[in-house]
Amino acid sequence: MREISEQFIAALAANASALNNARKISQKGGFVKLFCSGDDTFYMGECAGSGKSNYISSADFIQEESPVFRCSCPSRQFPCKHSLALLFEINSGKEFGLCEIPEDIIKKRQKKEARAAKVADGSQESKPKVNKTARTKKIKKQLEGLQMTEEMISRLLWTGLGTMGSSSVKTYKDLAKQLGDYYLAGPQLYVNRLVIEIEAFQKDGNNCHYKEAANILVQLRALVKKADAYLKDKLDKDNTEDDDNILYEELGGVWKLGQLQALGLKKDNACLLQLSFQVIYDEARREFIDTGWWADVETGEVSVKRNYRPIKAMKYIKQDDTVFEAVSVPVLSYYPGEINRRIRWEGASYSPVSKEQLANLASHAQTSLLAAVKLVKNQIKNTLPDNFVVMLFAFKQIGMVGKSYVMCDKEDSSVLLEDIPGMEETTVRIQALPDTSLLENQVLLGAFFYNEEKRRICVQPYSIITNKQVVRLLY
Repeated sequence: MREISEQFIAALAANASALNNARKISQKGGFVKLFCSGDDTFYMGECAGSGKSNYISSADFIQEESPVFRCSCPSRQFPCKHSLALLFEINSGKEFGLCEIPEDIIKKRQKKEARAAKVADGSQESKPKVNKTARTKKIKKQLEGLQMTEEMISRLLWTGLGTMGSSSVKTYKDLAKQLGDYYLAGPQLYVNRLVIEIEAFQKDGNNCHYKEAANILVQLRALVKKADAYLKDKLDKDNTEDDDNILYEELGGVWKLGQLQALGLKKDNACLLQLSFQVIYDEARREFIDTGWWADVETGEVSVKRNYRPIKAMKYIKQDDTVFEAVSVPVLSYYPGEINRRIRWEGASYSPVSKEQLANLASHAQTSLLAAVKLVKNQIKNTLPDNFVVMLFAFKQIGMVGKSYVMCDKEDSSVLLEDIPGMEETTVRIQALPDTSLLENQVLLGAFFYNEEKRRICVQPYSIITNKQVVRLLY
């Protein structure tokens, strides 16, 4: 009988309510019959429900990391609470009788295998089809929108940000709406952020909004100039195919897994550890963003997994959560980028984190602050990506100097530990660590950023990795 962890079940659940209801069904003996196939790939249960007849739930594990669930209940939630409860029955070691795999399940497996075989032998294209005419028309439309955005920026910079307080918010809101018609969701987001700063300034008169507005305009102008050159180059070369340029997403493009994999942005059989997690609300997007920082056990590469949940669609999108186990991913997809690439996957298996995995991560950590700072400076010169770099760093000691925490490397170079403005505070949590040995000769996962107030590179601590565990400061 297969082993299934609660972490695996939680990762599949659409929300906490579905998970809790499933656990209650299992604990209260909701299943009156339980069966599994002799090859351990198919599980089925008959569960008492609110209807006249019992519900039949099944889980097909022919693909280990991506089980297929089916249930006769009327729920639109997937997987439903009965399917999750069936997994809890397996997790708790309940006794399952033997059964044959139903004929309809066998036929569905065969159809799926046939589709996969067509893709493998090239008889069915795995690469998405491209309508060149439509793509060309879209690029030309985007160029028109970028020209309009550039004119807006020039007018605002010419008149000066001092006019921001008297500016008509409606003017910028209208521009943001227009950019949506030009397929420019990225620039649209920047204008929305500008609107937020204008409204905030008109409300409280705080000059900090000038500074933030200036930063937004710098980023927007950089995006407009780079995007304009990028799109014109595609037209000149008559090339509307997908490429791995980060500007596709910065303009508002949405990548599909098939596109990323067709570009070779993938890794087979990856093993990952989540080292920190947080949920952020982005007012300009009107979305919650579940953000997990992950490290590749084999290479030590630190990547980010983001799950966007618009306010309007909260009940339809599953929230990500903290993961404490090692995650094995059959096919890991990467988004274009250089450092801290965004990652995504479908289907995974979970297992306890081993000391060997932690030791391997530590072996890939940066050891020189001078080298780390140089890397960060080169990265944040580019105004488009995040203005910080998250990396693993093997430190000699973390201690107090005056009222501030300082991290030293083995050459006694040092860096201040500070929180990124607007981010959840984590530095203060260092004083709550239960063991002072955590502050000597360990590995830190931290965000290196430029602190404008102190005019120097600082680090926000996310977690500390020892040879036994991951101690999170950002959960």
